[in-house]
Amino acid sequence: MTDLTGQTALVTGASRGIGAAIATALRDAGAEVIGIGTRISADPPEGIVPMDCDLSDRDAIDGLVAALEGRAIDILVNNAGIIRRAAAAEHPTEDWDAVMAVNLDAPFLLTRALGARMLERGHGKVINVASVLSFEGGVMVPGYAASKAAIANLTRSFANEWASKGVNVNAIAPGYVATDNTAALQADPEREAQLMARVPLGRWLKAEEIAAPVVFLASEAASAIHGAVLAVDGGWGAR
Repeated sequence: MTDLTGQTALVTGASRGIGAAIATALRDAGAEVIGIGTRISADPPEGIVPMDCDLSDRDAIDGLVAALEGRAIDILVNNAGIIRRAAAAEHPTEDWDAVMAVNLDAPFLLTRALGARMLERGHGKVINVASVLSFEGGVMVPGYAASKAAIANLTRSFANEWASKGVNVNAIAPGYVATDNTAALQADPEREAQLMARVPLGRWLKAEEIAAPVVFLASEAASAIHGAVLAVDGGWGAR
């Protein structure tokens, strides 16, 4: 039931990390995969159709939607995300704006546009990438935490309207994954030890461990799942 042969998936932030792993996993499940990245065409993951797009630019997003006019996107994975670290009292406004543009505005705009086409066809899957910080405030990342909390409720909001129309909208909430976004944490022995002490699994997650549940949510095996925010966190939320 997880065979995606004949379907087309679009994955944002597919150049590296979790996005590249998701794109690869969907490809391996049989889907044709379009990978979106700011400069992904320079070095695309193997077997992925690359399309460059700066998701912080609304005009660029409009251009991407227009370029996809003749293609039926069956699966949309809103994975692209950025993080800016600074104390809340000193957090730059421009950092807040940059994070919201990529982490929240882009998923809304793409889901609204590409999801409307799914509604016309009567089927489709949207999977958003939330975070364990969808459920808590985090430290030094007010914009990131706020954007990911909003993604969780955006997922539920779309699902409330689209579940009866053949379109599944769900999210995954990764825990601490060894990627570029967490490089600073991995390089800080004290902070890393504090984090790993809270993870029952006791280690950093791998990007491939996030990709597998995305394939499940993109498949017919998840046909009755709507508005879920699935934690893939090594047990972080349980503790």
